[in-house]
Amino acid sequence: NAMEELEKKHRQERKDLLARVTQKKKSATKKTRKGINDECAELERQLKERQTLELSEISGVASLPDKEIMYDDEPQQEIIHGNRLEQDMQNLTVPHSESKDEPIKKPNRQKARLARRAAEQESMATEAAKEAEALPDLRKQESDAMRSQYSTRGLKEHEIRSDGHCLYAAVADQLSILRLPLIPRKSPSGMPLTAESSVVPYKSTRIVAASYIRYHSGDFEPFLEEPLEDYLLKVQYTGEWGGHLELLALARAYNVDINVLQSNGQVEKIESGTDDATKPTLWLAYYHHSFGLGEHYNSLRPAR
Repeated sequence: NAMEELEKKHRQERKDLLARVTQKKKSATKKTRKGINDECAELERQLKERQTLELSEISGVASLPDKEIMYDDEPQQEIIHGNRLEQDMQNLTVPHSESKDEPIKKPNRQKARLARRAAEQESMATEAAKEAEALPDLRKQESDAMRSQYSTRGLKEHEIRSDGHCLYAAVADQLSILRLPLIPRKSPSGMPLTAESSVVPYKSTRIVAASYIRYHSGDFEPFLEEPLEDYLLKVQYTGEWGGHLELLALARAYNVDINVLQSNGQVEKIESGTDDATKPTLWLAYYHHSFGLGEHYNSLRPAR
């Protein structure tokens, strides 16, 4: 009947949503995880509201308490006529024997519904997990593609710790193998040389990036989503990830070009903006799937 068809449709919708939510959360990065969790919660809320409304409409009841609207195979007629069923149970009589019999307990319909619902959800979660396992292994695909690119280009990878400082540590490693100082030889456009040789290398590159952006704020501020000083504090003193803006600041501050190799063979070229023919080129590897925190940069050195 119509109620059975609706319940069958609802079960499939919940199964599809669970698989969709599982895939979204699996592909989330550190930066996108909160937004994806909020999106998934909203999708679940919308589905629940719509299914509740559809159940109410087909049963002819304007609104039902949440505890009576269960996603299981129980006919809605049993819910609507619950009082009558309970009355019939009360009218049942049992012959007495010589010994005192235990009173007959009414079946707990609420517990039965909850148990069926839990079993159904567990089944859907198992199926969703199997579907997720069948998806392509993006991490392995990316790693294999990167190794192929290294072989083609005569490069080898120097792995950088995945801790939020990877971009700055990878640039510092490149400067080291090219024998370039962490403190720029020439102050670009009046930028004070604030980096210190005594600090950890990635801290020096963070300082240089923050200093360059501060003294060239007009080139960067239009692209920021927060006040300049708040942003600069994160760049210089925290483990905030770096990206294109920070690479651009470092390329200009050190007067180097930076090539960022991706698994599809694309090379993003970030130029210093000068015509100096002697300026060196730094090589970084960019990963999107292969590390626990999400996006990651490694340093690339000549294979020889």
